[in-house]
Amino acid sequence: MQKLFPDAAAALDGILHDDMLIAAGGFGLCGIPERLLGAIQDSGVKNLTFASNNAGIDNEGIGKLLRTRQVSKMISSYVGENKEFERQYLAGELEVEFCPQGTLAERMRAGGAGIPGFYTKTGVGTQVAEGKEVKSFEGPNGPEDYILEHGIFADLSIIKAWKADETGNLMFRKTARNFNQPAATCGKICVVEVEEVVPAGALDPDCIHLPGVFVQRMVVGAPYDKKIEFTTTRARQAA
Repeated sequence: MQKLFPDAAAALDGILHDDMLIAAGGFGLCGIPERLLGAIQDSGVKNLTFASNNAGIDNEGIGKLLRTRQVSKMISSYVGENKEFERQYLAGELEVEFCPQGTLAERMRAGGAGIPGFYTKTGVGTQVAEGKEVKSFEGPNGPEDYILEHGIFADLSIIKAWKADETGNLMFRKTARNFNQPAATCGKICVVEVEEVVPAGALDPDCIHLPGVFVQRMVVGAPYDKKIEFTTTRARQAA
């Protein structure tokens, strides 16, 4: 099965449609599938729901799709560093389902494992628990409340990896591993952009972070600019 496509638009051809739930890897601007997000923007699909830790920053990452009003809902943990995200949410233009980071990662992992739901103590007694089933389990110090969280089953997963072999086995580099691994597993289709593709068998099997069975399509997105969310500097001191 040929998994490598010539560009991001070709890799997404025939997959995209309005009203999709898309699981996206990345954390801030680290490890985001920026070529695939650009192709989604260019496609013009709308009313999208994204499950992602955050929405990048203004005009970068999912932030580009917020600017073009293609996103109607975010399932995410963090809204900082993105003024348009904040503005749309406060204006009632964007639905946001806040989800603690660990819970979001586990919801993606659960979806990928075919687990429809799980109980967690995270969020008990807070707004996160509103409208959710609460169940008491016996703990070492007596009964404790847990809330039910549902696994995420996405229509599409888009992620970024460092290296791939021709069969789709992936390696992530350092903190770019973040949400990419659980996001990859919870979609009906997983499309990956990578910095480099090597021949099958070239990767050390013990160093593969995601097996190729989870990957349907790939595109090489390099070269990349190594963007950061914001720059903080100090004045150079006199010698």
